[in-house]
Amino acid sequence: MSNTTTFATVFNSAPESTAAITTSTSDVPNAALSYSKLNEQVRKFISQATDLFASNGINVAQTPGHPIAHMLENGLLNLITFLGTTLMRSVSAPLNPAMKQSEIEFYLEDSSSKVLIVNISHKENVSSHEGINAAKKLNIPVWFASWDSDFGIKLEQLDSSSISMSTSFTSVNFDTVVDTDVALLLHTSGTTGRPKAVPLSHRNILCSMKNIKNTYNLTSLDRTFIVMPLFHVHGLIGALMSTLYSGGSVIIPPKYSASTFWEDFIQHGANWYSAVPTIHQIQLQKPIPENLPKIRFIRSCSASLAPTILSRLEEAFKAPVLEAYAMTEASHQMTSNPIPPKKHVSGSVGIPQGVQVAILDDSGKRVHLGEVCIRGNNVTAGYLNNPSANAANFTAAIPNDDIDPSLNNQLWFRTGDQGYLDQDGYLFLTGRIKELINRGGEKISPLEIDAILLNIPGVSEAVSFAVDHEIYGQEIYAAVVLSPPNDGSNQPQLTQEDIKKYVSEKVAAFKVPKVVYITDSLPRTATGKIQRRMMADYFKNK
Repeated sequence: MSNTTTFATVFNSAPESTAAITTSTSDVPNAALSYSKLNEQVRKFISQATDLFASNGINVAQTPGHPIAHMLENGLLNLITFLGTTLMRSVSAPLNPAMKQSEIEFYLEDSSSKVLIVNISHKENVSSHEGINAAKKLNIPVWFASWDSDFGIKLEQLDSSSISMSTSFTSVNFDTVVDTDVALLLHTSGTTGRPKAVPLSHRNILCSMKNIKNTYNLTSLDRTFIVMPLFHVHGLIGALMSTLYSGGSVIIPPKYSASTFWEDFIQHGANWYSAVPTIHQIQLQKPIPENLPKIRFIRSCSASLAPTILSRLEEAFKAPVLEAYAMTEASHQMTSNPIPPKKHVSGSVGIPQGVQVAILDDSGKRVHLGEVCIRGNNVTAGYLNNPSANAANFTAAIPNDDIDPSLNNQLWFRTGDQGYLDQDGYLFLTGRIKELINRGGEKISPLEIDAILLNIPGVSEAVSFAVDHEIYGQEIYAAVVLSPPNDGSNQPQLTQEDIKKYVSEKVAAFKVPKVVYITDSLPRTATGKIQRRMMADYFKNK
């Protein structure tokens, strides 16, 4: 198979150009790997992994498609493990290192993982490591990944005296990989029940990488600072892989740190980053460096960015802020605001980027305001072993479809988001369909209320949500985090009544939150998302 249709395409860049850089706190501190050295390390991983699989009775050359789970912090070991796994025709199944044993057991079983890879530092803490205990309970082998200063990546199996440091890596080739091979298996957070497994092929992800490159005009001169975790598509595909596909450089700290963000960003010459709104808001609260670097653009994704925050970001960091729209099922990006001089529209998630977008009602008919549906070569073929979810989330082609007939046989994926397209084709989201607040028959978009709350001087974070009500069915509540006193706003401490009064001046009375919680923090997922559906229970138990 051609190297242009699989992840091997990242090695088509200039061999001696810098591919990856780590920071002083990374798993391999202060390292810089060229594309040729990264290629070599990936081959070493494959050679060692093949030997270890063989010792467990598995011939990966004859039976490709084995899922490899890995719980690794952001860094070189993570990058090499991901590329190595996918280019040996296995399936990467990255896991959040913060998960507990019961969660890990579910993911290992649901993905049918054949091995779990953890960092060598966990070797001394085997009895207390959640992932190792989960794997041992399920009789899944555990491999330790580490870095040898002379050899590079090294794999060692738990309860084995031998270390696989095969020197036959030069014979490894990527020609057997095909673009329909599943490369990545991730789970959605889901609104109800257990998470759903989403298999993404080389073709899916390569299409997404190409779309992202084209959206932001990424080149070999670009250098991104990775702030999102690599166990989700935002960090893995939206920032890391799209940059490597473009021949640029990725700077990989072990995790996001507000206190060292600018120091590392400036030191390593980054010129863009992608993050969730939470991280943007945190950076706005930190001192802006006097030697603020030239930032080509800032990307915001994975949650709604309030227009007021976007404006503050652009003013503070002197760069265009481009909001995008993405989902795991679409190998990340679906739409985005374009790079200037094309217009970027505050409050919109932009225009379709290499995908088709339609607004449909429940019957599949085109409407102005309805469910956002997409299709394209970046979209998963369907959830893993979940026919009911596939039936509910994929819909047949629309009769008399007038959008690019080349994809007319492909099903439309229902995103679960409500929205509309304006006359210029810019997409506006009005909320998750299942999160719309139905107060006595009046449908309220929580995103509309969030934006108003975030525009109040003295409010730094906000979320509105539904609470069951005996008469109206649902009532609207909200929670806010106030700005710290030293943020320069010189505003008196806000009260619940102050906030409700402000909202009442902007919207009809039925949209004003009945209760406003003033809290120190809002509960979030590992990627910084607020799970709106969890808010009622969270604050009820406070």
